[in-house]
Amino acid sequence: MYEELIIAGFGGQGIIFAGKLLAHAGLKEGKEVVYFPSYGAEMRGGTANCTVIVSDSLIASPVVANPQNALMMSHPSYLKFLPRIKAKGRALINSSLVKEELFREDIEIIKIPANEIAERIGSSRIANMVALGAWVKKTEVVEVKSLIHSFKQVISADKLDLLSLNEKALREGEQFVS
Repeated sequence: MYEELIIAGFGGQGIIFAGKLLAHAGLKEGKEVVYFPSYGAEMRGGTANCTVIVSDSLIASPVVANPQNALMMSHPSYLKFLPRIKAKGRALINSSLVKEELFREDIEIIKIPANEIAERIGSSRIANMVALGAWVKKTEVVEVKSLIHSFKQVISADKLDLLSLNEKALREGEQFVS
């Protein structure tokens, strides 16, 4: 198993946190992992993306120009990363914020209204976990329970009260693609 993922959106969507959580879950399962965050000039509202590679064997390079997978949480990230996905790859699109459609027949496209689902269960700020839960369920790169067990090691102390809401968001994303 070897999966490359670029998670992209704007600052404040929890893009970097989602990548860090996925990387930690992969390590927890004994897999080889690369986690490479990239921030724009501004934290909240600026661009943010991260690359995560999870593999059963050694990873040769952390650089991914054309990923197998992209999880795109905003319209600008969609425009930037959809064309870069390898043929036969997978795109998970936050259809709450991405309305325009580029045409690609050579990849699997999964649309999930992550913001609407997150708002329904408590807060639009957990849309990242809804999307991550859906992608993890679809790819089976790690188990959702590994993500849940990784929360306490990854989440900041001032956000510990959000653990149950984040877990619920992961589960909702998982159910959306089941």
